[in-house]
Amino acid sequence: MSSVITEVAVQVFKTEARTSVDSYGHRHPGPSMPATGALLRITDSEGVSGYVLGKPNYLRQDQVEQHFRPVLIGSDPLAREAMDKKFAIRQRTRAVELPEHSCSYVDQALWDLAGNKFDTPVWKLLGGARTEIKAYASTMCGDDVEGGLAAPEDYANFAVALKKRGYQGIKLHTWMPPLPGSPNLTRDIDACAAVRDAVGENFSLMLDGYHWYSRTDALKLGRELDRLKFDWFEEPMDEFSLRSYKWLADQIDTPLIGPETTPGRHRSRADWIANEACDILRVGAMNGGGITPALKTMHMAEGFGLECEIHGNGAPNLALVGAGNNVQWYERGLLHPHVDYDWVPPHLNSIVDPVDENGMVAMPQRPGLGEDIDLEYIAANLVAEY
Repeated sequence: MSSVITEVAVQVFKTEARTSVDSYGHRHPGPSMPATGALLRITDSEGVSGYVLGKPNYLRQDQVEQHFRPVLIGSDPLAREAMDKKFAIRQRTRAVELPEHSCSYVDQALWDLAGNKFDTPVWKLLGGARTEIKAYASTMCGDDVEGGLAAPEDYANFAVALKKRGYQGIKLHTWMPPLPGSPNLTRDIDACAAVRDAVGENFSLMLDGYHWYSRTDALKLGRELDRLKFDWFEEPMDEFSLRSYKWLADQIDTPLIGPETTPGRHRSRADWIANEACDILRVGAMNGGGITPALKTMHMAEGFGLECEIHGNGAPNLALVGAGNNVQWYERGLLHPHVDYDWVPPHLNSIVDPVDENGMVAMPQRPGLGEDIDLEYIAANLVAEY
C-alpha cells in the first residue's frame, strides 16, 4: 500500500536579512536587520518529509487550514497532478486567498519529499540533463548609493569585477521606480554601452528592462542592444500585451525573452509560443506555479525548438536548470557591489549554489531539493507554528 500524507505544517521563524525591498518590489542593499521566514513541511505515513523555505504571507495559517490540509492530507505524496487539479478548482473562485505562489510552495515541498523518499536529488528525478551549469551574474536595480550602481560607469566597474570572478555572463537591471528620474532611456543605453566597452566582445550580456516602456522606447533600446550584441532583452513592456511583444520581436535582432510575471503557468506560455511573442521562453518555480508546471513549460518550449530560461535563483530553480536540455544558464543573484551574495543566513548551514572560478554552479548532491536547512535553528527561533 502506498504512503499517504499525514501532516502539513508551517513554522514561522526569526532570521536575519541584509537586503531590503522597495515599494515596487525591487531588492536593494540594506543593513543587517531582523527578518521573518517560513518553512513548509509535508510528511507522509512512512515518516518522510519534504521541506521548502518561503515567505510567511504566502504560507498563512488560513491557507494551511482551509486549503493545504483539505487537499493534501490522505493523498498519495507522489500524486502531484491529482492534487494540482484540486488546487486549480479551488483557485478558480479563490485566487486571492490561494495565489499561484502559495501553490508553488506546495509543489516544491512535494518534490523535496519525493527526492528524500528515493534518496535522490530532485534535478535527477526531473531528468538529470547535466551535473553543472554556467551562471550569469544578475545585478540588482540601479540606485543612488555611493559606490553602488548609481551611474553607467558603476555598472562597467562592477561588470569587470564580476568577469574577474569567473562569470561568463552578466544581466543588467537598470534604474526603475521608485528611484527619482527613472526610467531613463538614455541612461539605460549608456549603461549597456559602458558595460560592453568594459567587458569586451565575446562575453554574454543581457538586459532586464523597465517593465512598462512604451513600444517606441522599447524599440529604440532594442536596436541599441542589437548594436551592442546583447544575448537577450527581457521584460521591456507590459507582458499582458502579446501583440506588443510580437511587434518588437519582429523588428530587432536581439532575442526577446518572456514572460516573467504573466499568470497562467504553462497554459499562458503556450500562447506566447503560438503568437511568436518571444524568442526564448521564460519560467520559474515561483512565477510559474511550481516545479511541475515549470517543467511542462520547459518541455513545451523544447518541442518548438526554443530555449527556456529559468527565472531566479534558489534550490527549486537550480533543480529545473539541472533537468532541461534547452536551458543554457542559471540566474545567480541579485548581485551588488555592497552585498555579499555568498553570505549564509542563520537558518541555513550553507548556500545551495556556490560558484567556482569558471562561473559554474554544480548541481547539489543532497537528496531532495538540496537545501541545507538548519532545522534546529528554526525550532529555536519560532514565531509561530501551525
